[in-house]
Order: sequence, then C-alpha cells, then structure tokens
Amino acid sequence: MHDQITPTYEAAFLNLTKAAEYLGISPTTLYVWRHRRQGPPSFRMGGRVMYRISALDEWVMAQEQEDSRSNAALNPLRQMPMKRSVQTP
Repeated sequence: MHDQITPTYEAAFLNLTKAAEYLGISPTTLYVWRHRRQGPPSFRMGGRVMYRISALDEWVMAQEQEDSRSNAALNPLRQMPMKRSVQTP
C-alpha cells in the first residue's frame, strides 16, 4: 500500500478560547486583559477576536524579562544596599 503524505497545517492565529488554553489561563482572564489593554496583542478578523501565536510567544517572553525572578539584572539582591541617611535633630 502506498503511504499518502498529508500536509501538516498549523494555524497562525488562535481565537480567544484557544489562545487562553495556549497560555494556560482562563478565557475570562484573557477577555478582561483584552478590555483593560493589559494582555497580549489581539485583533478582530471577521468579527472574531484573534491572537497571532508568534505575538503570544513574544508577549510571554516580555513578561519573563520584566519579572525580577526571571531576569537576573532586575534581581534586587544584586544591587548594593542603599545607605541610610542620618538626620540630626
């Protein structure tokens, strides 16, 4: 029997529900973030809210870089302690 080669298809966009699943969060959280303009970038395509997978990945990486636990440069333990100012009465 001849093996048939089936093309692999990977969507470049996800709807809100699938994007929330991709990020591991609830659709409600993603919906709220969208309306507060806090979450990953989204757009409307044919009346549906869509997310580009590459934009989701970039947004996650940006969140990691802004978190001091993931970015050693932001770790407060790497900074020199501030000197206390002595106030005289």
